[in-house]
Amino acid sequence: MLSSPPEIIHTPDSLLRRPRFLFSSMWRDLLASRELAWRLMVRDISAQYRQAILGIAWVFIPPIAMAMSFTLAKEANVFTVGNTDIPYPAYVMFSTALWQTFVDSLMGPVQAVILAKPMLARVNFPREAIILAKLGEVVFNFGIKLILIIGLFLFFRVPVSWSIIIAPVALIHLILLGTLIGILLAPLGLLYQDVSRGLNMITGLWLFLTPVIYPVPKEGLFGILVAWNPVTPLLVATRELATTGTLTNPEGFWLVSGFTLVGLLLTWISFRIAMPYVVERVTS
Repeated sequence: MLSSPPEIIHTPDSLLRRPRFLFSSMWRDLLASRELAWRLMVRDISAQYRQAILGIAWVFIPPIAMAMSFTLAKEANVFTVGNTDIPYPAYVMFSTALWQTFVDSLMGPVQAVILAKPMLARVNFPREAIILAKLGEVVFNFGIKLILIIGLFLFFRVPVSWSIIIAPVALIHLILLGTLIGILLAPLGLLYQDVSRGLNMITGLWLFLTPVIYPVPKEGLFGILVAWNPVTPLLVATRELATTGTLTNPEGFWLVSGFTLVGLLLTWISFRIAMPYVVERVTS
């Protein structure tokens, strides 16, 4: 049951000096936030599709539009890409669906804390609930995209291997990477509107440094930038596991995955410590 917020008293004693208490409270709040997270997720998904004329079709439109645009541009020799493992329209559409899922997981925490600002100021509840609700929304939206992906694979007769059953592992790591960045920026997003506006511009540029519309380049400065992009090994691994079954960069995948899991824990800690101060500042 939601209750009125308690009086906040800041002391020099940091929770970092009591790690056992910190981790136990984090786990306790994570478990306690499940029911509220479910209600918030259902509310947000219902509002998202109820207020749009095309409704759930908006999940399909972006990857289809991008695939058509880049396929036509490629056919007109506007740009040249190397050979892809699957037909190019399927390659772009599948990769775009993965990229959209990453962006949604990145933007989700920032949007969640901004929309929940009145509730954060007036109600005492586990802050993890709003993050979990957005994570659930990301998974739900990808589940809808999965219908498009299956139809895409059948239409273009894309061969799949047994490794498709472990492709969700790489996808989860991709979602967690976006969530890590989103949680890191969420307190700043609550303080400054520039963060959410800047993210829209940054993700637009980031797209072209990610092998979504082209295979992974092997040479030149651009190839180095793409290789150092942390999204690259996770997105490529998801795509390869779902199609060819051969990982071309397993070392990069496990390196970024390990960084993501450790970084997510550290970011969660910083989120818990920072949010009371941020909420107090924006409501004072």
